[in-house]
Amino acid sequence: MSVKAKYQGVLNLGEQLGIKDGNVTEEGGVLKIKGEANTPYEKDLLWDKIKELGGDSPSDIKANITVSDSSVYHRHTVKSGESLSKIAKHYYGDAMKYQQIFQANTNILSNPDVIHPDQVLVIPNP
Repeated sequence: MSVKAKYQGVLNLGEQLGIKDGNVTEEGGVLKIKGEANTPYEKDLLWDKIKELGGDSPSDIKANITVSDSSVYHRHTVKSGESLSKIAKHYYGDAMKYQQIFQANTNILSNPDVIHPDQVLVIPNP
């Protein structure tokens, strides 16, 4: 199996996320990936996928992933049925951190129990 085939899941994820300025080369059995993620969350998703496929310290891949907007962790578009605690659980692994999301969005939210589909929420850096 080629190194590129091994990490195809990372390349597919990069396409799904719309990574900008993406460049992938394979030299001497090492896959080199370069690109720009929109947010730190998207960069973390890529690194998690790299570790899932290659282990914690893979020697057959080198990735240089930059971030275009590091002022926030991510921007989340609310879907029907979501709550701030569900969103907090997704991004932080802790539903009780919903207050951090609420505080970062008081310009559009007046009550942490009331959010609406299609609202775009700032997810602050953890």
